[in-house]
Parts: sequence; C-alpha cells; structure tokens
Amino acid sequence: MAKISPLVILPPAIFAAIAGLFLGGMFRDNPDDLPSTRIGRPAPPITTEALAGYPALDPAALASGEVTLVNFWASWCPPCRAEHPMLLDLEARGIRIVGVNFRDQEDNALAYLAESDSPFFAVPFDPRGRSAIDWGVTAPPETFIVDGDGTVLYRFAGPLIGSDYERRFAPELQRALDAAAQGGGS
Repeated sequence: MAKISPLVILPPAIFAAIAGLFLGGMFRDNPDDLPSTRIGRPAPPITTEALAGYPALDPAALASGEVTLVNFWASWCPPCRAEHPMLLDLEARGIRIVGVNFRDQEDNALAYLAESDSPFFAVPFDPRGRSAIDWGVTAPPETFIVDGDGTVLYRFAGPLIGSDYERRFAPELQRALDAAAQGGGS
C-alpha cells in the first residue's frame, strides 16, 4: 500500500480553507458593512491634542446629552475632500461633529481647513493614529454616530456622499436624532 505524504495533502487543504472563507464572506447578510466592535459600547478616548488654532476635545463632550458625529479625516485623503460639503451641510443643520485629523502633517491639515472651512466644533490632532486605532478605524474617512450618553451607535466607513450616504448613514443618523429627541439616549 502506497503511503501519501502530508505535503501532498496540505496545499489542497489550505486552498479549500481559504475558498471556504471567501465563500462565507460573499454570503454574509450585508457584505458591504465592516463590523465594528465599538457598536453599543462607550466611545473610546480621543486625544486631547488639537490642531493649532482649533478647539481641543473635552473628554466629556461625547457624553454631553447630544448626538455627536466623530469623523476621522486627513488632508491627503481624496474621499475626505469629497465628503467635506456634506459635513458642512450637517453642521449647518445643527449636527455636532468632532473632526479627528489623523496620520497627517499639521501644516497640511491647517491649510485644508483654512481653504475649505471647518464643520468641526473640536479638531483633535492624532498624527500617529493612536486614537484611530482605539476606534478601530481602517482608513479615512470613517464616521461614527455617538449618542448623548457617549455610546457608539453606528460606524460608517467611506465618504458621506451619494446613495450610500442616503441609504445607510442618513437613516441611522435620523434614528439617533429621533431617539435623542424622545429622551431615549441609545
């Protein structure tokens, strides 16, 4: 009887395992959503360092009783620039937005906000991306909806533009605002 080497069986077994993972990912309920371990949990701390000339974030601001957006952005990020008009619109509608500038050069970030206006009530500066890591940010832009007691309700990866914004983000924001108006917090 011929003996089969484990080295012959190993490559097809590895291939089958990887194919199974890909197949499982394709049939998830919503393959476009990136899961977040922060949903339903208290918002992680954000650096108290701020961009020069902009307000720092008071650690209590995320539990102030108001729904707040936490937007991670960078001046070198084209999708961040694409969503900027929407952030200005949200701010004009009275939505509180924290703009965490991360993995950026301070001079570039300052120049960007000077030319584009700032929709942010606080602009934490996170040049090494430590706050972004704590929040589970994978790439800018990412926006989190935080309820009035500081609980993370929703994570949106990508720019707040177009039908993706309308279909996924806007309903979650409205749900949070409605709950806050009814005194429901999260």
